[in-house]
Amino acid sequence: MTTKLDGPLRREVDVKGQAYTLTVDPDGLRLVPKGRRKGLELRWADLVSGDAALAAALQGSLESLRR
Repeated sequence: MTTKLDGPLRREVDVKGQAYTLTVDPDGLRLVPKGRRKGLELRWADLVSGDAALAAALQGSLESLRR
């Protein structure tokens, strides 16, 4: 039996030695460097429809332009 996700669930994850905050909520998930406000966001609807790969590629290309 599974538990319905009603509110946000936050966990700290370590990726290549850097701390991130992962937030999973009913709308999707968000991965943000610890202590920051902006990060990567993925909506469940995009993941299910297959648009997630396109959105991730677009967001990655935009991030490279900001640097």
